[in-house]
Amino acid sequence: MDQRVQAAIENWAPRFVANGVDLNVFRAVTAGIEAWEHWCAAWAKAAGVHESLAEQALAAGDPTTAGAQFRQAAVTYHFAKFLFVNDREEMKDAHAQAVRCYGKALPLLDPPGERIEVPYHGTVMPAVLRRPPGGGQPPVVVLIPGLDSAKEEFHDLESSFLARGLATLSVDGPGIGESEYESVIEPCWEKPLGAVLDWLEARPDVDARRAGALGVSLGGNYAARAAAFERRLRAAIDLAGPYSLGAAWEALPGLTKEAFRIRSGSRTMEEARNRARRLDLAGVAERIRCPLLIIHGRQDHLFPPDHPERLYREVQGPRSLWLLEGGNHVCNNVVYRWRLQMGHWMQQALTGC
Repeated sequence: MDQRVQAAIENWAPRFVANGVDLNVFRAVTAGIEAWEHWCAAWAKAAGVHESLAEQALAAGDPTTAGAQFRQAAVTYHFAKFLFVNDREEMKDAHAQAVRCYGKALPLLDPPGERIEVPYHGTVMPAVLRRPPGGGQPPVVVLIPGLDSAKEEFHDLESSFLARGLATLSVDGPGIGESEYESVIEPCWEKPLGAVLDWLEARPDVDARRAGALGVSLGGNYAARAAAFERRLRAAIDLAGPYSLGAAWEALPGLTKEAFRIRSGSRTMEEARNRARRLDLAGVAERIRCPLLIIHGRQDHLFPPDHPERLYREVQGPRSLWLLEGGNHVCNNVVYRWRLQMGHWMQQALTGC
């Protein structure tokens, strides 16, 4: 078996399952993949099964099942393409299917979602807004994907906040998700977050004065950086982010380096390494004043514990560090120890109760 496929099977099962893929499906699909070049097609085929089931449910007058199956199709198409940068056309096709299926799922979800587009530097950042039941102006949490995630992967993360009366806005920022075809990675994430907050301030159905942010993996670095410079942000969560991507560069898997090269707009790997060095919180962390929660796995092999520990030492405002024993990257193998608890932390930070 291709070493890249073997590494994927060994390292990614917890992430797939934590974000909506049935473990039996993961095992069945990966058992039939011998070469990395077959990865995208195999997962796209599996996604097609969910899409077919969704259409059958719609025809049978069962919108609840249809919504769940369209969402399942979307996240499965997402995992077909999320690191498949070796074939850009095949990746883009699977990505388009993920976006299309999630668009069909949104009005059928509970609570439903709304696709929106945030203006940014002559283009837009596609996003999904979901509001908890009850109306009014709930606080809002901006969810920021990392290098290989996207808004279509965030349904279960959103649920942690929605269940506590907080709205969510999952956004494909520069170089992320849908935006990766129109823009490149932005190290200074206070800029896109500022545009998001500007947009939220014009919405009458959320309270942008009580806005928080959650960033996942590389998005954790973005969230911490934004918290240092965007004073409208009331609270932030760094979930498994690097303190310095440049410092971690040598230990990153080859697929991850190649994805960063492409999504940062770099022509060579050396140029990518130099751009990675810009994603560094040195001289930034001490500017963070809003409450910051840092969640990290002690067994994170991409960004070891010295990354969150240094961030925790340097932050001057209120901060908490949850360094979880046994946790892998993003702690997807110990979700029960942080996901619901994280929602409670954000609820307290934004509402005081």
